[in-house]
Amino acid sequence: MAENIFFSVIIPTFNRKSFLERAVDSVLSQTWKDLELIVTDDGSTDDTGSFMETVRDDRVRYLKLPHLGVSSARNSGIRAASGDNLAFLDSDDYWVPEKLERTAWYMSRFPEISIFHTEETWLRRGKILSQKKKHAKPEGRVFRQALPLCCIGMSTAVVKRKVFNAIGLFDETFEACEDYDLWLRAANLYDVKLIPEPLTVKNGGRPDQLSVKTWGLDRFRIKALEKMLISGELTEEDRAATLTELSLKCGIFAMGCEKRSRSSEAEYYRGLPLSYLR
Repeated sequence: MAENIFFSVIIPTFNRKSFLERAVDSVLSQTWKDLELIVTDDGSTDDTGSFMETVRDDRVRYLKLPHLGVSSARNSGIRAASGDNLAFLDSDDYWVPEKLERTAWYMSRFPEISIFHTEETWLRRGKILSQKKKHAKPEGRVFRQALPLCCIGMSTAVVKRKVFNAIGLFDETFEACEDYDLWLRAANLYDVKLIPEPLTVKNGGRPDQLSVKTWGLDRFRIKALEKMLISGELTEEDRAATLTELSLKCGIFAMGCEKRSRSSEAEYYRGLPLSYLR
């Protein structure tokens, strides 16, 4: 029954005190009250700690951590969580008040599903941003939809702990695209359920975001695709689709290397897919 569902909400943050207040408030204002909130601070040097001292709610825990990156911060939250239903929220995003209540409703009706996500509203500089067809949220077995781009928004997702027990935690060697890597590993084993309601607000397009300030994001996606190819866990059809996507991404990244006069790196990436032919 939905009444027995408890959520462990994990917010990783780094120097985003100005956004964190809204994110925290959106969790504590949920109509679904059976939750804990774990804020994992990835070594912030702003007033994040001072703000968290003002939060008076017994459901909240604040973990001050060394600056090791978002994957490490999320993993610390997963390890600290007392519940088996792990809800993720980035500190610059926020939820509508019914987000967890609607998720609990779906979880009670689809107990066989281990990964849930919602539609989301995108904001850029305070204005709603239209989403393209390629950003349509998938459900079911979504592995192939997860190959071109990250098809599940981290702030929309609730994942049962057994998923992490099976596939491992976030890969802390990824500077970016750690969510892309996670969803590839998860979608290879688990079906996904979409809650077709915009219950998450994503605040993007700022220069402080990893997706904006990190050059060559495709090199991390390439690394994630390579991990899948060497895992030995793919069907022949999925392996072929993964290799096709690897070839595409390597070609695009190689062109970017050429533009930056990194010819040896370009040559390496152009030849990389050949090593996975068999």
